[in-house]
Amino acid sequence: MRVLIIKTSSMGDVLHSLPALTDAMQAIPGIRFDWVVEEGFAQIPSWHPAVDNVLPVAIRRWRKHWFGSQNREERVAFKRELQSREYDVVLDAQGLIKSAALVTRLAKGVKHGADSRSAREPFASWWYDRRHPIDKQQHAVQRTRELFAKSLGYALPETTGDYAIAQHFIHELPEDANRYLVFLHATTRDNKHWSESHWRELIGLIQPSGLRIKLPWGAEHEHQRAIRLAEGFDFVGVLPKLTLEQVARTLAGARAVVSVDTGLSHLTAALDRPNITLYGPTDPGLIGGYGKNQFALISPDKNMDSLSAEQVREALSKVIS
Repeated sequence: MRVLIIKTSSMGDVLHSLPALTDAMQAIPGIRFDWVVEEGFAQIPSWHPAVDNVLPVAIRRWRKHWFGSQNREERVAFKRELQSREYDVVLDAQGLIKSAALVTRLAKGVKHGADSRSAREPFASWWYDRRHPIDKQQHAVQRTRELFAKSLGYALPETTGDYAIAQHFIHELPEDANRYLVFLHATTRDNKHWSESHWRELIGLIQPSGLRIKLPWGAEHEHQRAIRLAEGFDFVGVLPKLTLEQVARTLAGARAVVSVDTGLSHLTAALDRPNITLYGPTDPGLIGGYGKNQFALISPDKNMDSLSAEQVREALSKVIS
């Protein structure tokens, strides 16, 4: 059986789909997947052993200059590649109108997706041939696992989902693997940040452990924050600009990770690394860290700075002991 998955973004959503592939791989011998995903996350599906082809799409970038000549040419090339194969099942796990209209509608095969009561945008279900009711009051990983099971015709496993990507990195871990921590300090929303003073206090509390700390970053303002956090601590290293695969390799070798609510926190979970995630305004129940060794510290008043450095140190010491 050959299946096309439409799950384009965001990083967390793409990662949350991986356990469903593992379920299907174990339930249906010989099943293989192609995957349509936003160009910025195209490395992620390739790490899963059941994925053959990744079809990058650039809907986010195309929307900025939809009628530009280069974007038109890219869309034509993408459509040609998309329609070059016939699939047994086209599985839209995104549930959005834009992806259903621009991708799912054009793909060749029987189209499956969540019904209008279950999809993130109800009208997306117009483009599906088979529509499935999915319980929305469960974690995003479980919703996707249920959608795959109903679309592909197997019983949903009762076990915890397996992302099945940790083994992709196990033979190329950093030389100092298991001797450092990673602090994921960057996120998109201001109210999900933990203050720099709290991060620096935590760094000081960690110093007696003898573990080094690595600080990744993406945008330049995150780079400057990392430099400020590391100032005066010779055991803290600000990493260079890394690709997503290089970040994943760094996370895979970490003794443990401390993170705010961000896409890289979900990547840490997918790599089965111990991870303490700090939550303020967001609820981890439906979209939080899922999998092995994932621990949530939740602010009772939804204010990130109500979480103290000492609380985080205590939680971290239990993980690394």
